[in-house]
Amino acid sequence: MSELVEGLYRLGDPISDHATPDVDITKMWPEKQFTNKLVNPANRRKLSVIIVGTGLAGASAAATMGQDGYNVKVFCYQDSTRRAHSIAAQGGINAAKNYNDDGDSVYRLFYDTVKGGDYRSRESNVYRLADVSTKIIDQCVAQGVPFAREYGGLLDNRSFGGVQVARTFYAAGQTGQQLLIGAYQAMERQVQAGTVQEFTRHEMLELVIVDGRARGIVARDMTTGEIKTHLADAVVLATGGYGNVFFLSTNAMGCNATATWRAHRKGALFGNPCYTQIHPTCIPVSGDYQSKLTLMSESLRNDGRIWVPKRREDADKDPRDIPEEDRDYYLERIYPSFGNLVPRDIASRQAKNVCDEGRGVGPLVGDFRRGVYLDFADAMARLSKDQVKAKYGNLFDMYERITGESPYEVPMRIYPAVHYTMGGLWVDYDLRTTIPGLYAIGEANFSDHGANRLGASSLMQCLADGYFVLPNTIRDYLAEGPFDKVTDDAPEVVEARAQVEDRLQKLLAIQGERSVDSFHKELGHIMWEYCGMERSDEGLRKAIGLIRGLREEFWRNVRVLGSADTLNQSLEKAGRVADFLELGELMCIDALHRRESCGGHFRVESQTEDGEALRHDDEFAYVANWEFTGIDETGALVPTLHKEELVYKFIELKQRSYK
Repeated sequence: MSELVEGLYRLGDPISDHATPDVDITKMWPEKQFTNKLVNPANRRKLSVIIVGTGLAGASAAATMGQDGYNVKVFCYQDSTRRAHSIAAQGGINAAKNYNDDGDSVYRLFYDTVKGGDYRSRESNVYRLADVSTKIIDQCVAQGVPFAREYGGLLDNRSFGGVQVARTFYAAGQTGQQLLIGAYQAMERQVQAGTVQEFTRHEMLELVIVDGRARGIVARDMTTGEIKTHLADAVVLATGGYGNVFFLSTNAMGCNATATWRAHRKGALFGNPCYTQIHPTCIPVSGDYQSKLTLMSESLRNDGRIWVPKRREDADKDPRDIPEEDRDYYLERIYPSFGNLVPRDIASRQAKNVCDEGRGVGPLVGDFRRGVYLDFADAMARLSKDQVKAKYGNLFDMYERITGESPYEVPMRIYPAVHYTMGGLWVDYDLRTTIPGLYAIGEANFSDHGANRLGASSLMQCLADGYFVLPNTIRDYLAEGPFDKVTDDAPEVVEARAQVEDRLQKLLAIQGERSVDSFHKELGHIMWEYCGMERSDEGLRKAIGLIRGLREEFWRNVRVLGSADTLNQSLEKAGRVADFLELGELMCIDALHRRESCGGHFRVESQTEDGEALRHDDEFAYVANWEFTGIDETGALVPTLHKEELVYKFIELKQRSYK
């Protein structure tokens, strides 16, 4: 066994993506589609697939695979498959259609995405995403998604951060909702046809592996408490990200990492867990009572101008009383080429910087005011109030309901908050994890966004994976069937079910003195302070120690009320927080080992003279993939690191600049 590195992890064998065809990047996806084995229609009816999650990735995959003739079971913890968190996406979906003839192309979308991710994503996957993007819009229009249109009837576009073209298609400020309704309708059509079975209010608590292959899941009926096993020929995880490890985030409160973490514990490598995204355009924290934060769409940065007072003594003034000459439009000043449309990681750090200087606005939070202005006065003067209302009205209404202030009269106040996670289960070009038969799609995998996701690219990836990529790649695996039948009394199935039951009973038996939420909130505070917008060697080491201590106390002192055989939300939360406590430690270990700054991962020890992120390509141009190898006798995770080297053949590797 290899020696511990820095006393925290072991170094394992490197890993490679052997699924990517060795051809020119423009020919990889056609080559893969042609060389993948086919499954004839009669054989598809004999094969079964479990899909966990009904957001855009899961619903579109279920709809497509059901239409292809496979037997699909789809699971979600919500009371309706329509309530997946994809519904919260606001601003739009990217596609390289070049409707505006402004220089866009598949290659430019590919380039912007790799650059936006600070050159830490895999070229092959990103190019395929850009290539497939053009088909997504046509698919959604055919489903009836009401994209915004220009006066003449053509689909409208707007810009998002990190680009200088308009390629984002949108449906007012509710794009995710409209796209999800389209995918949901397509899936329900297959439910009616009998190829898809849906299980709502079911939470996956364990992965079933038989003979080294993923063959099913153990799920808990959240209404009755019944533990059930569901078996299939392959399993697809479409369960989203892990932003709620920070407690306060823009994610729905139910979003969790249990499905992916259970798979990780069973052998699926976890890629780049420290890559989390802080979104710059969120409503600031208003008090300790909050359980989540609210995102204001990045689309607002198209027309809103971000600024703070030049003098800290002006922070208490009504913003309308601060003259132009006393305002610092800091993004326009620092990044003249991109202005307010710099990528999210850069906009977030600069907002923190001006607030740390004492020039933030809004109420004091500790010693600082944590807010900057997003001002639409210029837009209303240029476009008229009615035109601004037509573009952003529902977002303005949402802001006013939450804050009591009208953005038509007073600038919005915004501040960065945890939003998206670029890390996730490692997958190859086929979206297959390191466990045969287990696939991860959408935000649940690591594959497309590197160290920072550009705005409007999450919906693009989810629908690309679900509608176009997974159905073409999973058939190469399913063509190996028919597989040996697995029954509920198989030893591996019985063991997986017993593990779930034992874990639930252990949580209920502790009968300590602290609530589940108190542990979650404390973990979130540790993660935000030491593994949030800035990370340092000293802070990360402190966080690892604090998390280990908190996890030990959790398993000794948590109080979970009720029983396992009924509706029990306290028990649900306890299982999720237990997994977050392990994931949080891995995130900090990953952040500590990566002694460079890139994208959303900003190490204070690695920055340029003017405070920008400084990469070290000679040391860290790789995907960090972590293997779960247990928890030692001291209660510490001891993961093993497997590196996938990133080789750039079609894009020049260089330091980012948006100036």
